[in-house]
Amino acid sequence: MSSLEIAELTNKRHDAILRDIRNLLGQGVNAHNFVAVEYTDKKGEKRPCYNLTKKGCLILASGYDALLREKIINRWEELESKERSGGFPIPRTYSEALMLAAEQAQRIEEQQKQIEQAKPKVLFADAVSTSKRSCLVAELAKILQQNGINIGQNRLFAWMRQNEYLCSKGQYYNQPTQRAQEMGLFEIKQTTINKPDGSILVSTTTKVTGKGQIYFVNKFLSNNQ
Repeated sequence: MSSLEIAELTNKRHDAILRDIRNLLGQGVNAHNFVAVEYTDKKGEKRPCYNLTKKGCLILASGYDALLREKIINRWEELESKERSGGFPIPRTYSEALMLAAEQAQRIEEQQKQIEQAKPKVLFADAVSTSKRSCLVAELAKILQQNGINIGQNRLFAWMRQNEYLCSKGQYYNQPTQRAQEMGLFEIKQTTINKPDGSILVSTTTKVTGKGQIYFVNKFLSNNQ
């Protein structure tokens, strides 16, 4: 179900539905249930929206009141019932059959375009979620650039400090804040270096976890829409 349809069902503004979905993604819910796509408005302009799985709809509905949840659940039951019956009503006349065939062809073409547009993001999430490999902030900047976000290592570090994902002062400079640690976005790698004078230097490196990579890519993509 699309976020546009949810807005219509619940009689809420579409931008409010987008905000609610982005808040959920910011909390770390599975992005597979909220696929970012686009639609063309009445003015012919591209606008952001999301395609939600049934699970995604239920996660979103859990934050709404009982009447709105009921409307969303009723719509899912209607969609599932229609799917079991073949997905479309039986036409009564030849002209209805032609019109229905044209509508079905257009719907399939639009869905295919949405799938192709969403594919890079879905593939990225799949690849990272199945890997436990952490990466440097510089590597994350390259991943963001590959997804259309114009940002480099230094700007990404500055953004993370400004948004309180990394500490901005003192001995913990550029290390994860307590909140970011609890969210599982980063891990700390420490390397011990034996210096020629016999002293020991401990080098600390901040790395972004697989969960963190998905979180930051989705956050930047959502903010960039």
